Formats: sequence, C-alpha cells, structure tokens
Amino acid sequence: MKRRAWLTIGAVVLGGGGVVTYAVASPSSGHGTEGQAKRPVRVWDLALQSAGSGKRELPRTETKQFSMLGVSWTGATKRLHGTAQVRTRDAGTGKWTDWQNLEANVDPLQDPEAGADARGASEPLWVGPSDGVQVQVVHKDGSTSSGLPKGLEVNLVDPGVATAAEQKQAEPAAFVADVTPSDSASPTDSVTPTDSVTPSDSASPSDSATASPTDSTSASPSDSASASASPSTSSSTSPSPTATTPTAPPSTVPEPPIVSRAGWGADESLSPDPSDYNADVKAVFVHHTDGTNDYSCADSASIVRGIYAYHTQTNGWNDIGYNFLVDKCGTIFEGRKGGVDLPVLGAHTYGWNRESAGIAVLGDYTTTGATDAALESVARIAAWKLGQYNADPATTVQLKAGATQTNYFGTSFTAGSSYTFNRVSGHRDGYNTQCPGSSLYAQLPTVRAWASGPVQGLKLTSLSGAGLSGSTYYTKGAVTAKWSTTTPGSLISKFELLVDGKVAATASGTSTSVGTTLAAGTHTVAVRAVHQSGKTTTTAAVNVVAETTAPTFTTAPKLSLRTGTVNTTAVPVTLGWKAADNAALKSVSLLTPTTATFGPTTTSSSRTAGSGTASTWSMKAYDYAGNTGTSSASFTPVILQETSATKSGSWTARSSTSYLGGKSYSSGSKGASLTWTFTGRSASWVVSRASTSGQAYVYVDGVKVTTVDLMSSTTQYRQAIWTKTWSSSAKHTVKIVVVGTSGRPTVTTDGLVYIK
Repeated sequence: MKRRAWLTIGAVVLGGGGVVTYAVASPSSGHGTEGQAKRPVRVWDLALQSAGSGKRELPRTETKQFSMLGVSWTGATKRLHGTAQVRTRDAGTGKWTDWQNLEANVDPLQDPEAGADARGASEPLWVGPSDGVQVQVVHKDGSTSSGLPKGLEVNLVDPGVATAAEQKQAEPAAFVADVTPSDSASPTDSVTPTDSVTPSDSASPSDSATASPTDSTSASPSDSASASASPSTSSSTSPSPTATTPTAPPSTVPEPPIVSRAGWGADESLSPDPSDYNADVKAVFVHHTDGTNDYSCADSASIVRGIYAYHTQTNGWNDIGYNFLVDKCGTIFEGRKGGVDLPVLGAHTYGWNRESAGIAVLGDYTTTGATDAALESVARIAAWKLGQYNADPATTVQLKAGATQTNYFGTSFTAGSSYTFNRVSGHRDGYNTQCPGSSLYAQLPTVRAWASGPVQGLKLTSLSGAGLSGSTYYTKGAVTAKWSTTTPGSLISKFELLVDGKVAATASGTSTSVGTTLAAGTHTVAVRAVHQSGKTTTTAAVNVVAETTAPTFTTAPKLSLRTGTVNTTAVPVTLGWKAADNAALKSVSLLTPTTATFGPTTTSSSRTAGSGTASTWSMKAYDYAGNTGTSSASFTPVILQETSATKSGSWTARSSTSYLGGKSYSSGSKGASLTWTFTGRSASWVVSRASTSGQAYVYVDGVKVTTVDLMSSTTQYRQAIWTKTWSSSAKHTVKIVVVGTSGRPTVTTDGLVYIK
C-alpha cells in the first residue's frame, strides 16, 4: 500500500517569547459562495519533542480548528510500547479536556513491503471541534527515550464540510492565523515538517511535493463532485467485472441501506489506487473506532471523513481500512471503495484481511455497550455479506493466518495455518488488541443471533377481540394477535398468523400485530416469524373458541328485604340473580338504579332501595367472547307505619326523631298484638332495641314462625330484625304478639316494610 502525500502544516518557532506561527493553506479564491460553504478535509502534523527520560511531548499549543487526532511514528511495523495521551481545547467553550488515552496497540501493515513510507499510528480519536492540543507519550517503563519509536508526531484532522446537509450549519473557513501557545515553547522545541514528499513517493499530481500553500489542501471545493453530495442510502455502483474485478454474487438476505462514499463526502483523490479483491468473504470482524460516544449522529459523516483522511494521510494506507462503518444511530456507511457487494480487501484485522470484511462501530465500547440500533445494523451487514457466500453468521469457519502473531486472549497463530473463528468475530479474536471493547465484544452473540436467525424472543403478548378464561380465549370472531420479539424487525422477513396450523394472515417484519376473523368453533392460534434467512420460529398455540351465543339470566333480578337499619328513604335489600353462558360467563353488571360489577359466580349483593318509589333493577351479563344479555325488573319497597296495623291489647304511642316516621308503639302487655296485611313478595319487621327490650312471637298467615328477642346491649332504632321472602308476590298477613318476658316485657315497634 502506498503512502499518499500528506496535507501538512509546518510549524516553526519564530524566536523570542515562544510564539509559534503555523503556516497554513488559505482557501483558494474564485469559487464563489458555494466554495466558501464547503471545506475540504485537512490534515496537519506537529512533531513531538523530547521532554526527559522516556517521554516525548507537545506543550499546550493553539491550532486552527480540528475534530480528530492521533499519534503516529516512523515505521509501520513498529509498536508503541508506552502510553500516548492527549488533551484538547473545545473550540466553542475554550475549556480543556482531561487527559485521554489513545489506543496505540493497533494493527501493523498486512504487507510492510508494500508501503515503505507508511507509518505506525494510534487509532484516531474524535474530539469534536477543537482549537488547541497538548500531547505526551511515555515509554512503558519510563526509563529510556530510546524505547520510543522515532518520528513521533501528533496528527490533527479537520474533516471539513462536504455534504449539503453539513453546509447548512458550516461557518466560513479561515485557515491563516498567528497563534500563541498558552505554554511557551523553548527554541529547542521547534516543530518542523516531517512529511515532505519526494517524487519517488508516486504522488498524484494534486499531491505534488512542490505545491504552493494554496495547493496543499486535499482538494478544492470544486475539485470533487462528492463534496456536494448529500448523505443518501444508496451505495456506490460496483465496477463492472473484469479479469481483476469479480462478479458480485447475490445474497440470501436483503441488502441494508448504505450511505455511499459520495454520500459522506469521500475525496476520491486521496485514494487513487485501484481496489484489491478477495476470493470471498468467510467472516466479518467487528471493530470500534475509539473516541467519544457523545457525538451527534449529524456528525457521523464528518467522523468517517476524518478516519478516511487519517488512514490515508497519516497511516499512509491507500484507503480507509474498514469495509463498513456504523454509527450509534444505526446508519451504515460504505468504507473502502470497490463496491459494497464485492469482496473488497480491507485493512482492518492484521493477518486475516484476505478472507474477511471489517465493520467498525463509531465510538468507544470498552465499558459501554453499543446501542441496539448499531448492533442491528452490524447484524444486517454481517448477514448480507456472509449471505453472498451462503455462510450462516452463527457458525464457525476455518481461516488461514496471514501472519504469525498472538491474539488478545493469548492464542498463537502461525502464518499459513488454519484456525477456527466465529463467522462474526471481534478484532481481538485475531489480533492482540482490546478492540472492539469488552462491552461490544460481549454483545457479539446477540449480533450473531440477530444476523443468523431464527427470530429471537418471539412472544404472543395479547389476543385482542378475545377474552381469556383459564387457558382458553373466547371471541365473537374478529381477533387481533399482538406479539413482540428481541430480534429487530429489519432482520425479519414477515410474520404469519396461523389458525389451526394454516396461514390466515401475513404481516411485514416490522409489524407487531395482525388480525383475522375466526369461524364459529374451536381453533388453535399461533404466530410464526420468518427471519430474513428463511428460518422460522413459532409461538406456542393458544386455544380460541369463536361463538356468538349471548349469556342468559336463568333467574331474573329480584329484591328481598334484609336485616339492617331502615330509613324513610333507604331500605336494606338483597339483590339476587343468576346468569349463565353456553361457553364461559365473564361478569355481570348492575346498570340501574346504581352501577356495580360482579364476578361470574356471584349471585347476590346487599344494596339499599328508596321506599315508596318504583325502581327498575337492570343487569347485563357478559361472556368472554364479548356477547351480552340483559334482564331487568321493577320493585317498590313500602313502609307500613305501626299506626296502619290492627291492634289488640294495650299499646302506647311514643314520639321521637329516632323512630321511623317520628313515632312508634310500645307495649309490655303479654298477648298484645299488631297485625299487617299486604300484597308483596318480601317483608321485614322494624323495631327499636335496648337492654330492657323483650321478646315477641311472629305469625305469618296465621302460623307462628319464630320468636324474636329484641334485647340489645346498645340502644338501636329502626332495626329490621326479622325478614321473610316468598318466591312470588301474594297477599300475606304478619302478626306480632308480645311474649311478656319476665323483667323486660316491653316491645317497641316502628312498623313493617314490604316489597311489591
């Protein structure tokens, strides 16, 4: 791989006061307002100076705006055995960040001989718009500067403004400024250009080493049609098959939407070399790009451009290393050029690039897991690419090592030998790096399951239009099945509603419900999910009875008097009924004269009824299918005062607001009686009670039915102490006879209540 000419900004110490001036490229003139709205990618490099034993640094230094940075060194095969840390100043707030570690344990070149001037480099770190930087690199043991590689420098990347969407929020660019570091630099800290390009570097004309400052940008706004391309979901067109370009095989699953290189603003002049291709794609390696997770997804195209510039201008690669990049919102970006549907050779997993594709998630997932949206898109890309070669993402595969090395887990590989890998593996499985971060690595089983199928976590959550009783649903016919899954809908081909094992309705993979109408009878209902791979999973079937028979009242609503306190406006009664259904009764509701709901086995309820006024007691029965039946009846409680009774013996009238109607009769004479005659279906005798109250005999239609004791430890008034109910309304006589109980003979009566 050839190292392209760098887009550089030299740094020179001018002398006294430690003032550093950066000679930078000014915008080309003559491009009009459109040119001012766009801004090409720029990369510049600042050399690190010795700061004592085992340490190189760049003091706190002001710069023009950049959003990404990394540290690089001479020699692509060299490793940085130490710690590289950076601090940056936010261009908006002016605040400096805490020290951030750079991931320096990255892959060397696959073929070091292919790019003699390629450099070793850390992973690029996205820091957002910044205008100051401070860097320190410390050897692992801190003991000797000889342990650090030569040519250490910090590489700053301004991703520019390339897409139409970004132009709306971009500010005019100015690239010439004299800046004064907040920490003065000494004359020995001179920062010199380290990236001059000689003709032997085979630079393209636009990368000429003799370019004037106005020519040192990666491209003027009018130099690249891609600069004005807005993000799209259409990938680039694959090149036509040739002797060196393979034919794109069809996949077993649909291609997901992919933002093309033009869509994210790739400057193709940075990558003039033709693409290389593998024979196939046997596996995919998942990466993270490192850096912040707090980026806005509106900045994702800028981040991708920054990585592209870093890989080509700092690492010296001929293109971005990854085949695909995915942001936290799930947007997929085309990476290395050559056709998203072709087996493009990438530079992402040292020793394993020849048989794989690389997918990088933007962000750092060492301690924080990737979003579901990102995992979903990784799964879709993995399934699509592997599906082109009939490979199941959940299986394993033998890959041939292209280098002798040891991975993150200590597994040793020998070049030319084959080893078993998951079809969806992490970077650390093939190389000694923490990438893709422990949290994302732990999520790879989820990615495999989503990509491979069948659909995970399928549950029938409800069956609306039907009521559940026990383990059986009941419906009048129309039902809607609702379900949930843990597999994202974009990976699901369709859902099928099965009735008695046959498809009754179909819904798209992103649907969560579908309806159908069942014929009368007993059925089984289940939901089957068809993964995009064709694999299916089905919920357990549920039993559903479709019926339209309404519930009935085998006993119509009826009122009977009960014991309790009687008022002139409220008489204690019991409402009774009995409802039934041919399938499954669900509930019974009282609709008038008040409302209440009862369970299917309840057949009575204690209520009160207004006296002297006819009330209609209406009820509705519901079954689990949604069928209903109603029944109603009218009743009138009537209060017969004691004065309306036929008297015998001695009775004394008493007056008090505590008595029913304000008056009562009282007698202690043995054999004294009161008799009421009425036509009704229920009756209750109302009395006053005290510790001195006596007993009375009760006769119904001339027959003695009971002896009632009125004695009470507390004084009570208007008490319905005795009741009697008949099956139907008829003429009846109730007679009360004083027993004359020794020591407490008195009986005080408030009257009689009956229901007609």
